Amino acid sequence: MEDLDKEQLAMLRKVFDSFDHNKKGSIPSSMVRTIFIVMGHRVDDRMLRAIIAEVDADGSGELEFSEFVTLAAQFLVEEDAEEMQNELKEAFRLYDKEGNGYITTSVLREILHELDDKLTPDDLDGIIAEIDEDGSGTIDFDEFMEMMTGE
Repeated sequence: MEDLDKEQLAMLRKVFDSFDHNKKGSIPSSMVRTIFIVMGHRVDDRMLRAIIAEVDADGSGELEFSEFVTLAAQFLVEEDAEEMQNELKEAFRLYDKEGNGYITTSVLREILHELDDKLTPDDLDGIIAEIDEDGSGTIDFDEFMEMMTGE
């Protein structure tokens, strides 16, 4: 698939799976904006429509993993891992206002909703359930890092 290494494919699989709530092997194209935001990329509406139209050749409104990889590969850029971790730590600190070392799932829900106001409560529940694997109601930096990088 494209010219991606194993780590990039694994990261994309993790991102894809976290948005494939029904585990049906495809995600609605409406989730693509949120995925790009989570991956640190901003795309305007016109660009997003053009990209989706290009990879969703059958016009199903659903993206299978291979279509998702084709789409995401256009935006993957190699970043220094340490630099990325530092950027994510800074972002995490902004939301961990109390300095507790975690953010609550309600804060994460607000962040995700802010990033993409088209997400339904069910979408948000599914994303949060995937991220808060231990069901603690809080997201620590490691869980946040995993959400953002798929590692």
